[in-house]
Amino acid sequence: MFTDKQIQDAIVLRQTLHKQPELKYQETQTAKLAAERLRALGYKVTEGIATTGILAELDTGREGPVIAFRADMDALPIHEANTFGHRSQNEGLMHACGHDGHTATLLLAAEVIMEKRDELCGHLKLLFQPAEEGGNGADAMVKAGVLENPRVEAVFGYHNRPGFPEGQLFVKPGPAMGGNDTFKVIIEGVSGHAAMPHLAIDPIYVGASLVQQLQGLVARHKSPLESGVITVASFHAGDAANVIPGAAELVVNIRSDRPSSRDALAGKLEQVTKGVCDAHGASFKLEHIHQIPPLSNDPEWSERVLALASKYVVSNDIQQLDYMPTMGAEDFAFYLQEVPGCFFFVGNGDSAYLHNEHYDFNDNILQVAGGMFVALAKGLLLRS
Repeated sequence: MFTDKQIQDAIVLRQTLHKQPELKYQETQTAKLAAERLRALGYKVTEGIATTGILAELDTGREGPVIAFRADMDALPIHEANTFGHRSQNEGLMHACGHDGHTATLLLAAEVIMEKRDELCGHLKLLFQPAEEGGNGADAMVKAGVLENPRVEAVFGYHNRPGFPEGQLFVKPGPAMGGNDTFKVIIEGVSGHAAMPHLAIDPIYVGASLVQQLQGLVARHKSPLESGVITVASFHAGDAANVIPGAAELVVNIRSDRPSSRDALAGKLEQVTKGVCDAHGASFKLEHIHQIPPLSNDPEWSERVLALASKYVVSNDIQQLDYMPTMGAEDFAFYLQEVPGCFFFVGNGDSAYLHNEHYDFNDNILQVAGGMFVALAKGLLLRS
C-alpha cells in the first residue's frame, strides 16, 4: 500500500513533529508544516480554523459520499525523560500521547489517497484538529463548520494504544471511550475557632461527607451493567491549625460510558451536593469547568471498518472488542454527536503508557494506521 520511501518519509516527519511539541491552540508550526505538505499534494487547504486547525479537501468532482478523517496535533505540558535523538526540543512540552504520530499518519494516507484521486468519487475532508488535550478542539472545529458544505456523512479517526500488540487494529462498537465531566465545588460554611466547632459550620466536615456520598451515585444510581467512576481530584481548605475555615474547594471528575450513566452520575451531582450542604447548614457553588461526552461508535460503521481492514489486509491482527479499552476521554466524541462514524485503535506495543514522560509513538504502526485510512477511502469512495 505504501512504498518504503513513503514510510521512511513519514517516520522522519513524525520524529520532526516530536521534536517541536506545541500546546493546545498553539500548534502554529505543526499546522504550517501540515498545510504546506497538503497543498503540495494538491488538496484545497483552509488554515486558521478554530485558531490553528486545518481543513484539507479533495473534491473529485464526481457524485459520491462525503467522508472525513481526523488527526489531532497538540502536545502536553510534560518534561520529556527520553534521551533519543528526536526528544522534545521545547523544554517542558512533550508529545506524550502520540498526536505527532496521528498527524504523520493522516499525512501519509493523504499522499496515497491523492495518487488514487482519478479512481475516486465523492468528497474527502481531512481534519487536522487543535486542542484535543483539554481544549475541546473537536467541538470548536464542529462549531466552525468543518462538517458542513458539503455535509459529512461519516467521520473516522484513531488513537494508538500502548499495552496492545504492536500493529493490532481493533474496534469497539458502541461505547468505546469515557465521557469526562469536571466540576469545581465550593462549599461555603462559617469560619470559627477550632475549639468551638458548634459556633461554626465546618466546610471540611461537609466536604468529607460529600466525598463519601458521591460514591453512592456509582454504587446505587448507575446500572452495574454500565461503566462510570467519580474521583475527587482535589480538596483544599484552611491553612491554620486552630481555625475552622470558611470555605472548602473540591474538584470532582466524573467518567461515564454513555448518556444514561452520565445522567446517573454528573446529572445528580448538584442534587447530592445540595442535600449534604442543606443537612449541615452550608451553602455551595457549582461550576462545570470541562465536559466531553462519552464516545460511542456507530455499530454499522464499526462493522464496515473491520470489514475493510480485512479486505485490504491492513493488519495481520484485526479484532472486535466486546469491552471498553479505556475510560479515558476523547473529544472525537463531538464529531460522533453530529454524524455517525467510527474511532478505531492501533496497538502501540509495550511502550510506556500515554501521558508518561517516557512515552513515544511507535513508528512501526504508521503503515497499519495509515493503511486503515486508505482502506476507508478505497472502500467508500472508489468509483463503481
